[in-house]
Amino acid sequence: MPHFVLEYDARNPQSIESYAKRLIGKTFTDVCNEDTVNDVIVINDDYEESHKDKKRKGGLGDLIEERFFHYKCNSDSRPDFPDAGVELKVTPYKENRDGSLSAKERLVITMIDYFNVVNEPFEESHLWNKARLILLVYYLYQEHIQDRLDYKINYAQLFTPPEADLAIIKQDYDKIVSKIKEGKAHELSESDTLYLGAATKSSDSTVRREQPYSDELAKPRAFSFKTSYMTYVLNNYIVPGKNTYESIVEGDIGVDFESYITNRIGAYKGYTVSALCKLLNIVYDKPPKNLGSLIAFRILGIKSNNAEEFAKANIITKTIRIENNNTIKESMSFPTFKFNDIVLETWEDSTFGNYLRETRFFFVVYRFNDNHELVLQGSQFWNMPTKDLDEVQKVWQKTVDVIKEGVQITEKNGKRFNNFPGSSENPVCHVRPHGRNANDTYPLPDGREYTKQCFWLNNDYIYNQLDDELKSESQ
Repeated sequence: MPHFVLEYDARNPQSIESYAKRLIGKTFTDVCNEDTVNDVIVINDDYEESHKDKKRKGGLGDLIEERFFHYKCNSDSRPDFPDAGVELKVTPYKENRDGSLSAKERLVITMIDYFNVVNEPFEESHLWNKARLILLVYYLYQEHIQDRLDYKINYAQLFTPPEADLAIIKQDYDKIVSKIKEGKAHELSESDTLYLGAATKSSDSTVRREQPYSDELAKPRAFSFKTSYMTYVLNNYIVPGKNTYESIVEGDIGVDFESYITNRIGAYKGYTVSALCKLLNIVYDKPPKNLGSLIAFRILGIKSNNAEEFAKANIITKTIRIENNNTIKESMSFPTFKFNDIVLETWEDSTFGNYLRETRFFFVVYRFNDNHELVLQGSQFWNMPTKDLDEVQKVWQKTVDVIKEGVQITEKNGKRFNNFPGSSENPVCHVRPHGRNANDTYPLPDGREYTKQCFWLNNDYIYNQLDDELKSESQ
């Protein structure tokens, strides 16, 4: 214990929070410069240099623990302030170009012990012991600042997940634990769940751990609040401001969230789009491009497309149209990638890989009937299975190799062709143009300009992911 008197009561959450608010407006350099009484650690010339190293993931949090709260950071499994039951988390956020704020990364709570977690009900779990009361210290990440000790701290506040969120967090926990009990810890994916994820947690992507009900080794994972959930927490619980989202669920729904949603949508199976528009007071004369998803949100009682639960869980709505010959005409596109950026990535930390690993999709499915009218089939929540992510990695890697080696462009009958992986080369995805036209380009590493490209999920792959009842003709 320090020989000097702490300026806060380590047994009192409110005292800890009040003291933490002194951090607001300070940089991490300021914290170090103002710490003149520290005797819990040895401060040497390398201290600040090592803590500002971007490869040291918890470096800034360690600094706040030791230089501001004056306790030695440790590997104790209890909350950081055990007598108060408060866990300290120092986490970055960023300002987007439109002025909005978003969390920069997920909030890792604690490692998942595959052998112990299967015997821990949520209320008695190590996770909940850490997450029931968190002191969130948010600092502003700015790309142009090279020395991260110069990042400024702007928010410090206690946070407990509210009851509405907690119900879904418990469901997420149970889903993760159930998969481990089934001997499928190696198949866990962050996109399996809504607010609470099982994020990979290792500096070496080859590391594997044993699991209790299978001989298959699994990646080390940690319970974490997803980036999307932390963005919602920042904007609605931390930063004063107007809530721009509408909630789908009010009160106890009696079933899990996803079943509640699909049941609501399923009640309208067999309705044509024109009939639904009339029923839901949607102007059909000039249908918007997002009409399919708009209908679904209207059924769920949402006037806009900003559903609170979807925002928190990073659920992306995709409309799927099945032709009456049991095919899907269109493949599913994703945002364009910049050639000069993707070649600097690794698969484990790639933009597209992380998107698929972290995103849960909500498919709203329609089918053309014999009169070529679109008919609602229902809906489905989906995330990409681990084995299919391995196929995506092959396409991603070939794409990177093609760019690095130089894109080969040929012309035939007035059309341009390239050697990016096409839809016939992989069962899951491919690469093709996604610009407004051929002149909508990004620069290549060799200085040439080339039409913007993006990854697409193959149309037949998407069709095969749909539940059988969504493929069958409406009765």
